[in-house]
Amino acid sequence: MTVTVNGASIPEEAIEREAQFHQDARSPQEAARCALAIRELLLQRARAIGLATPAECADEDGCDEIIERLLARESPTPEPNDEECRKFYEMYPDRFRSGDLVEAAHILFAVTPNAPVEAILSQAESTLKQVLGAPERFAELASRFSNCPSGAQGGNLGQLQRGETVPEFESALFGSAATGILPQLVRTRYGFHIVSVARRTPGRQLDFETARNRIAGDLRARVQAKAMEQYVRVLAARAKIEGVDLGPAASPLLR
Repeated sequence: MTVTVNGASIPEEAIEREAQFHQDARSPQEAARCALAIRELLLQRARAIGLATPAECADEDGCDEIIERLLARESPTPEPNDEECRKFYEMYPDRFRSGDLVEAAHILFAVTPNAPVEAILSQAESTLKQVLGAPERFAELASRFSNCPSGAQGGNLGQLQRGETVPEFESALFGSAATGILPQLVRTRYGFHIVSVARRTPGRQLDFETARNRIAGDLRARVQAKAMEQYVRVLAARAKIEGVDLGPAASPLLR
């Protein structure tokens, strides 16, 4: 079904291109429809209030800046104060550590646009069962199946620290103290990963003053996401949208 926002159609080829950025979603195609519908909704609002011209909105490279200006004007994000930052720091101390290292390897089953996701997932799950049953075969299977250049080195990624990988992969690496083969596939925007953790080297706890800017950034992003969700709901309620459901504020808002 064609996606339209107040009569403006979103080309199917644009949805196909966008889907590659939502491979970690349950349905990359649906997530892409939601993201592009929201994008169009916001750009239409920017034009309606004179914040951008149709020509400016047609320039894809400048669209993100237009949307940022729109949100800054109509859905501003307040800065978190010291009390809020300190409370967050005390609730989640493990998030604010420096120097934690994980020596890891992976086998990547890449998902690319128009790729048969179910078939790739099936192969990844089958390989994971083999690796769990015979961990000594990890390097062999990585060299055979991995779509990452590290496959040539048995999947070895060396030592990793926080901030060096995409958030989904980092969460799997640093979200537990486990070593060995992780029992579940790790899904990221690149595809499905089988992950092996050889060893962990703990770092040190950061003090509040050192962590404050990072905490403020995290809190600001959370508030901004919530405010944008509510703002999009208001715009969607006033619009005529077909081909996609923006009911629960369609969480993959924008990339």
